[in-house]
Amino acid sequence: MGSRQITEKSLSMLRSLPRISLGNIRDNPNCKKNPKRGRAQHGGDKHGAGNKGSGQRQNFMRLGYETGNNPFYLRVPQEHYYRGQHLRREYPPLSLHQLQNMIDKDRLDVNQPIDIASIVRSGIYNFFPDLKQFGVNLTDEGADIFVAKVNIEVQWASEQVIAAIEKNGGVITTAYYDPHSLLLLKNPKKFFESGQAIPRRMIPPPDAIEFYTSAKTRGYLADPEEISKERLKLSQKYGYSLPNIEKESNYEMLCEKKDPRQIFYGLEPGWVVNLKDECILKPKDQELLQFYNS
Repeated sequence: MGSRQITEKSLSMLRSLPRISLGNIRDNPNCKKNPKRGRAQHGGDKHGAGNKGSGQRQNFMRLGYETGNNPFYLRVPQEHYYRGQHLRREYPPLSLHQLQNMIDKDRLDVNQPIDIASIVRSGIYNFFPDLKQFGVNLTDEGADIFVAKVNIEVQWASEQVIAAIEKNGGVITTAYYDPHSLLLLKNPKKFFESGQAIPRRMIPPPDAIEFYTSAKTRGYLADPEEISKERLKLSQKYGYSLPNIEKESNYEMLCEKKDPRQIFYGLEPGWVVNLKDECILKPKDQELLQFYNS
């Protein structure tokens, strides 16, 4: 076959074949490879992790999750023992044994009224008002060896403690102090050096009013006549004769108490203590006197 015939045959073949377009272009066989592993329903794009949820994101289910069911901690009712625990008032304990030990070592003077300021000044007891600690909880440990006759003011005391102190002819009072007043009692010198006037003590909050107005707990807001009756009842209950403190030589000291608005013994609210000049500045303005008057 000559070259002329080949050329005519090629031209006739081109006339019969379709024109080249996007519809008839194909890749060569096996020129491309599928990147997917080609398994499961979705062609391997899920890699066995499913369609939705935390399972495909590799953050595992939380503790207690029961795959859609109502979890156990919701099916069973709970008693929240520690709800509001950070708001409760704390009273660091001080035992009667420690108190007697402080008296025997002359850390405390029984001829003067004892309050939280004198207890902290002894160097044996400490508390932290910024940690919700509101004063002394006098416990009955060592009640059988406690023999001191004291006029003491604490923030919390049980019936056994009250009986142990009154059995010896002493007097006990439970009194409330707000956190700012406790900071002053913990470090009076630092407060006096600031040159500020002594503030008023705040009244107890609603949940503590009942305790500090009760004669059974010897609250500082209780009726004195009711306290006398409760002293007699407690002596009859524990079987001891109640001493007559009116015949004592230090009767005035045993009966000395702070005003409900007073923080320090012998210092009234509104006074300014000047340690440098060793004097006390008292307000004379009628508005200030009326403001600090309880």
